[in-house]
Parts: sequence; structure tokens; C-alpha cells
Amino acid sequence: MSSSICLRRLPQLSSESSIHSSIGSRNLLSSTQTSSFSTSTARFASPLMKKKTGQVAAPKRGAKTLNVKKGRGGSGRDTGRKPAIGERKALRKRIVLSNTNALEVPTLQDLTKDNVLDKAVEGKVMGIPGEVVDALRAVEAFKTSQGWSLFRRPAALMRKETVQIAELVKQVEAGEAKAKQTIRKVLVGDKMSGKSTLVLQGLMIALLRNWVVINLPDAKDIVLGHTEYAPLPGSTPTQYYQETYTATLLSQIAKANSEILSKIQVTSKPALPIPTPPKLNLLKLAELGAANPEASWPVFVALWKELTLPGRPPIMMAIDNLAHVMRNSEYLSADAKPVHAHDLTIVRHFVDHLSGTKTLPNGGIILAAETKSNSPACPALDYSIQLAEARQLGREVLPEWNPYKVVDMRVMECLRNMEVLRSNGLSKEEARAIMEYYAASGMLRAKVDAPFVSERWTLAGQGNIGELERASVRARI
Repeated sequence: MSSSICLRRLPQLSSESSIHSSIGSRNLLSSTQTSSFSTSTARFASPLMKKKTGQVAAPKRGAKTLNVKKGRGGSGRDTGRKPAIGERKALRKRIVLSNTNALEVPTLQDLTKDNVLDKAVEGKVMGIPGEVVDALRAVEAFKTSQGWSLFRRPAALMRKETVQIAELVKQVEAGEAKAKQTIRKVLVGDKMSGKSTLVLQGLMIALLRNWVVINLPDAKDIVLGHTEYAPLPGSTPTQYYQETYTATLLSQIAKANSEILSKIQVTSKPALPIPTPPKLNLLKLAELGAANPEASWPVFVALWKELTLPGRPPIMMAIDNLAHVMRNSEYLSADAKPVHAHDLTIVRHFVDHLSGTKTLPNGGIILAAETKSNSPACPALDYSIQLAEARQLGREVLPEWNPYKVVDMRVMECLRNMEVLRSNGLSKEEARAIMEYYAASGMLRAKVDAPFVSERWTLAGQGNIGELERASVRARI
């Protein structure tokens, strides 16, 4: 290389070395100092370093931790829609009476006005007609604990106790017009023995025989303290009426007995606090009270007066969970003392007929059922049941009252002359009939023969209908 060329390269090399030295010094400076607007540290960071994820160390053994996933906005609150007022209660009380997945039983016969009192239906499963199903739904006779949602359509086993209730209906209808009987029965039995279903079957028979039915579906709803109440003017001792509950009861009576009430005209002139049309039948009267809760109790009194006039149809009154109305209610009087359930007008009306203080002029049946699953302590009711059963069995030695328990004399007087009907377990023939119905509906996938029936009958506590359904239909076989 010539000297001229070397001299020309020297300035270029010197400039390149200065550039490299400045870059090196800049990198050294960036490694020790970072500006707030510079990205040099993130760009030249080591790729082997892991990003921080915010995870914490594992909890120590025995320590409890709560892992709450935060929703939108980081608040941790549930962003789902809240249920509307009454939506959860409606879902809890929803009654499903049909299962489209169940098979339709071709041999199932419907009950009619004629065959419902026939002893030939004993031990058979009979279908409930559609119009009766609608009436029973209106009076809330169906319960969520019963297995109606498992089958294609509602049907009932005509067990021995059902036939006994049918005999009572026949006995009332066979009485003379001037001396109609008022039969009072309290249904007792073990838990899940079918007491509420027997009440439903009694109402079903009365509807088929064109009786007027009045049902108090759950006595707990009357005394729980969830409805408005007020003292009844002019009552001595003071009684309390519940206008909202009475209006709901009138609505149920109107829907369940619409065909009968629409044919009966109001003959008296009831003194009601609301205006009434000139030509009024009992259906319109009940609907008037249901639409005007402030006048519901006077309308109920006027309706009852019309129903007890000569020539009117018999009446069946029923109540479930009897123990709840045999004690103090959750309501308070003006002096902050508990109001006894018998001082509520609706309960007083039912109790007077259950005790025999008042009778049904046109005949009828007063049907009450105790409960074992949701029953408050009521020693007076328990003793009265024991005493009534001992009398019916003809025992010479009657049970004695336990002096260490508090006695409610109002309950003792009310149930002094009552009669009981015990809901026993099914016989093996009745158990086989209901299990064959389960199999025909496709709910029981097993061969229904004598050994299988005997096994399930024994597992169900010798024919307890609720346990039998649980052991054969709800259990996986």
C-alpha cells in the first residue's frame, strides 16, 4: 500500500475507533443508570430471567386460604342477576305433575263419580281426571315432597285407608236430609306414611262426588306471622283476622268449586263493606272477597252462611300440619303477649267444627292430618291422639297424662272427642300393585316378582309408602 493511501485511511480509522469507544461507554452508562423514558434495560435484559407472576408461597400445612376470583372491576362481587322478589319461593313451591320421559300406562283407568265409592277399586292404582287435578292444584293439595313429577300423569293407589274415607263419604250421603252427619277424623301415622296423600285423596273423592271442598294446605302458614292481622271489631274475647290469607283462601275456594258455586244464587242480603251487584251467585261472591282483601273476612262469613243453608251440597274441610295450630302463634297482641292460634278467625272456624262445637247442617267431613317431618312439640295433641286410639281399640286402661309436661287446656278441650285414622304401612298386595305401576311407567327397571316385592317391602319398614318409593323408584337398581 502506498503512503498516500495510508494517509487517506488514517482519519477514517480514527473516526471509527472513536465511534466504537463512544458506543462502549454508552452501554456501560446504560447498564448502571436508566432513564425514566428509556427502554434499554428491558431490551438488553437476560432472556433467562422469568417475569414475576404475583404468586405467593404455598400456605403452611393446616393453614386455610380463600381464593376469590375477582370479577370485572376487580371487586370480587358476583355480577349475576339477583332473583326477583318471590322468585325463589315460587321455585321452591313449584309443583310438576307430568314427566314426558315416563311411559304412559295403557291399563290405567280413571276414577269417576260412580266407581270412586266402589270397593272393587281397593288395591288398584287409578288415574285422577284432569278437571279434578286442576281443582286439587287450586287448593294446593299437592306437595313438593310427593313423587308426582316422576310419572306421566297423576294417579293414586286406592289403599285400605282411602277406601275407609270413601266409606265415610258414602255414610254422609246416605244419611237423612234432616240429620246429616258431621264426621271428624285426624290422620296419624309414622313419617312418610302417606298422611298428606290421604288428605289429597279425601279431597279428590269429595270433588268427584260434587262436594264443596275447603283446604288449609299448611297450618304453619297461618300462624307463622308472615301475613297482616288485625283485631276483629266487637269480638269477645278478642280475635284476629288475616285479610290477605282469607282473600287467598277465597280465591282457592272459587277456583276449585267454580262449577258448583256458579249454580247457587245468593238468597240473603249480606252486610258487606263493599258494593255488590244485584244478581249474585256464590262464585261471584267468593271472587269479590278475593279481589278485595279488606272485605275478605265478611265475605267469607257470608259465603259460609250461604253454604250451610238447607239444600246445599256437603262440605269437606281439610287441614295439614295440625300441630302448628295447637299452640301459640307468632303474632302478638296489643300488650305484647303471644296470640294463641285458636284466637285467629280462620283457625277458630276450623277448630269449632273439629271439636264438635259446630256442625255442618248439610253433612260433611272434617279432615285433619298431623305431621312428623316438621312438627312443633305439642304434648296435648300427642296425649289426645293416644287417648283416642285407646278408646277406639276398646282398652280398659287409658294412658295417663305426664304431670311434668305443660298442658294446654284449650287444645285438650278441642280434641276431647276426636277420632283418629292411622295411616299404616301398605300390605304386600298393595305394595306389588304400586310397584307394578312403577315398572309400567318405566321408573322401575326390575322384574316385579314375589321375592323382589318382599325385599323392598321389608326395606321400606313393612310397607311405608314413602320409603317404598325411595327404595324402588329413586334408588338406582
